[in-house]
Amino acid sequence: MQFTPRKLNLFLAFKLPSAFLCGVRSTVINEKECVATVRHRWISQNPFQSMYFAVQAMAAELTTGALVMLQIKKSGQSISMLVLNNKATYTKKATGKITFTCDQGDQIEQAIVRTIATGEGQTIWLQSTGRDEKGDVVSVMDFEWTLKLKSKKS
Repeated sequence: MQFTPRKLNLFLAFKLPSAFLCGVRSTVINEKECVATVRHRWISQNPFQSMYFAVQAMAAELTTGALVMLQIKKSGQSISMLVLNNKATYTKKATGKITFTCDQGDQIEQAIVRTIATGEGQTIWLQSTGRDEKGDVVSVMDFEWTLKLKSKKS
C-alpha cells in the first residue's frame, strides 16, 4: 500500500470499519508524522456530551500504527507489529473536531533498524496527542508497540 491519507482512509474503511464509521480520518502521513482527525457527533459521543474515549483511542492508535506500518514498508523487511500496552490521560472534554498527532517517525525507524540488526524483537512507546479546535490538549495516548522479524519459511 502506498501511504497517502486517501489510501490510509480506504484501508480504514475495509480493515477498521468501526474507526471509519466513527469518522476517524487521516489527514497527513509522511516518514516523520501522522495526523488524524475525528469529530464529536452522535456516533462518537458518550453520555456526557463529549467524545467517547474509545473513539479517541482509535484515532490516536491510527497515528502511531500508520507510522509503524510506513517505516516497516520503507525497511523492505517482513516485520510483525502489535500493540502490547496502552495508557491514556484525558485533560479536557473532547468536543468539536479533535486532531491527533504522532511525530515519532525517527524513533520508529531506529527501532526497526535495531530489530533488523539484532534479529530480536523490540518494543517502542509512541505517543499521540489530541487537540481541540482551540489547540487545547484534550488527551494524550501512549501505545507500546512490539516489532519482530517474521521468520522465513524454508
